[in-house]
Amino acid sequence: MTVITRRRALFGGAAVTAGVALSACTSNDPGTDAQVKTDTSDNANAAAGSKVIIGFSAPAADHGWIAAITNNAKAQAAAYADVELRSVAAGADAAAQRSALATLIAQKPTVIVLLPHDGKELNASGLEAMRAGIPVVNLDRAFPSAAAYRLQIKGDNYGMGLAAGQYIGGQLKAKGVSNAIIGEIPGIDSLELTQERSAGFNAALAVFGYKVANRRPAEFTADSGQAAATSLLQALPKMDALWNHDDDQGIGVLAAIKQANRSEFFMVGGAGSKAAIDAISKDDSVLKATVTYSPSMASSAISLARLIGQGKGMSDLVELQVPKEITLASETITKENAAKYGKLGF
Repeated sequence: MTVITRRRALFGGAAVTAGVALSACTSNDPGTDAQVKTDTSDNANAAAGSKVIIGFSAPAADHGWIAAITNNAKAQAAAYADVELRSVAAGADAAAQRSALATLIAQKPTVIVLLPHDGKELNASGLEAMRAGIPVVNLDRAFPSAAAYRLQIKGDNYGMGLAAGQYIGGQLKAKGVSNAIIGEIPGIDSLELTQERSAGFNAALAVFGYKVANRRPAEFTADSGQAAATSLLQALPKMDALWNHDDDQGIGVLAAIKQANRSEFFMVGGAGSKAAIDAISKDDSVLKATVTYSPSMASSAISLARLIGQGKGMSDLVELQVPKEITLASETITKENAAKYGKLGF
């Protein structure tokens, strides 16, 4: 595992982020690199404490971001001598994950870190664990009930859409485009996170007097991205800008754009994959920016689960306990700052 230590913020000695993937993870390739905080020597909470058994469940690694989530969780757990990680396969859908979680809950781990297939469909599993006295760290896809989790840590989906819309709106206004034709390729449309991203995007565009002309959902995979982009390009024979929500599905989106020989517009990606950041640096395609949604949140989830299991708080906060909710900010990566963010790509 190639790891670069990068201090970002200390979560009581367990820490938010650090090691960073040096190669892109796409499709079914889970990769071996991980974003993991290893240098916690300056924090009292880093010292080994009581043993914490952390149960972990996330969807199968069907694309690079999910693969990075699992890799980061495993690597972060391995960094602590007092943590034992017990992973259970999430299966192909919410029903399979519910069954796996029922087995995990019966084993009575100290804490459970869970990235659900769908937050609404797995809400009951979170409630079951909490009622059994097992704190749940709800990762990324949110449970609707606050009673279903002890901690919810996620990226800022609405803020991700805002960042993409602000960049696109600013670029088009600078070019003097008044009646902009803007396309959008979201991920799985039924997910709340996708709906939040689109809401943020629409809100940001509205400030500039723009709106989405056509929208074709994909499924966070390269194949679905290519299919959605092909359909969108046919629907919009001319376009000024495009936001694709996910850099993994963006591989297929860019393939469709190249196949259609289209270059009259610019594109913004989403999540911050290594492949996307490299393409932005090279500046040889329509992809000009991406807005981050880092899988380093899984490393943070494990660190915070450890603190919860040991009854500790975050050392830089006055409060004695880990907060109830943490939302990570979305940042915009362009050619100008790609070198700085390159090591954060997954």
